Amino acid sequence: MSESQKWMMLLIVSLTGFVFYLLSPVLMPFFAAALLAYLGDPIADRLEMKFQPRFSSKLSRSLAVTIVFITLFSLLTIMAFLILPLLGKQIAYLVSNMPEYLDHIQNNVLPQVAKYLAIDTSVFDFDLLKKLFAAHYAQAGGIISQVVSSVASSGLALTVWAANMVLIPVVTFYLLRDWDVLMTHIDDLVPRKNQSIIRKLARESDEVLSAFLRGQFIVMLALGAVYSTGLWFIDLKLALLIGMLAGLVSFVPYLGFIVGIIAASVAMLLQTHDLMQLIPVIIVFSIGQMLEGMLLTPVLVGDKIGLHPVAVIFAILAGGQLFGFVGILLALPVAAVLAVMIRHMHNEYKSSSIFNDAT
Repeated sequence: MSESQKWMMLLIVSLTGFVFYLLSPVLMPFFAAALLAYLGDPIADRLEMKFQPRFSSKLSRSLAVTIVFITLFSLLTIMAFLILPLLGKQIAYLVSNMPEYLDHIQNNVLPQVAKYLAIDTSVFDFDLLKKLFAAHYAQAGGIISQVVSSVASSGLALTVWAANMVLIPVVTFYLLRDWDVLMTHIDDLVPRKNQSIIRKLARESDEVLSAFLRGQFIVMLALGAVYSTGLWFIDLKLALLIGMLAGLVSFVPYLGFIVGIIAASVAMLLQTHDLMQLIPVIIVFSIGQMLEGMLLTPVLVGDKIGLHPVAVIFAILAGGQLFGFVGILLALPVAAVLAVMIRHMHNEYKSSSIFNDAT
């Protein structure tokens, strides 16, 4: 590749990134649809192979995609209708009991902290905190109604939201149906001189993305279910809220365990005021951690990700800062592909004359 071609390629990449930045507010449904299509494509491929002996290639693909599409969105809809109302109830329970929790912390927890740690707790103005909370809690219904009415009265906002809800399943279906065709067209555009190395990097990137997006997503859901069920079994009122939160952040190793056990311990102490009730909480999260380490992650994810936890956190924060919700959706896939590219450049450098030249 000549110098002019390199500069031209850099210009094209820069302009493409700038266009994506400008269009990020409207790209969310397309990226969400692409993500769902990527997740569902392997299942559609397997079904297509089963249907091909009876149907034509085009019909078998359409039938396979229809089955995957209906199953995928049915599961998402069922999860939304089952989980969201329960989460809403638990959030309402947390808000309604917050004054009692603050009283307990002020009258029981802080004196013990001051006694054993010799800390001046007078700096914590709980009376002001309770007044502020009471004021905002009293206005909560009004605020929610104002938000709902403002959204309903804003025709543009309502139209955008409705369009996104319609676009995501529609675009997902068409991308899923034509995924293999799109990949073939992209492969045809690869320069023949660099075809082998680009295909190699693409395969490695696909392995990393598959392990993370498919495997880790299932691990997160499984851990959320395990934590929520375990906390519900020990009668924690905020079981679903804390369990799903712990499962959601478990894409970073040990973060879900740490966040979950701290939140559940605090919630259990505020609910029961009994230190012995922390033992069941510790057991629940220990079981979840053992299941993740010995079964879920080795079977569903393996060792193909190669992303350091710090890199994962930075990628999500950077993506959200630069491109908002679209950036969060793209953060981990882009980070996974960049990790593959960096490993390739590292190997090339270690085998180059620059590294090996002893003179």
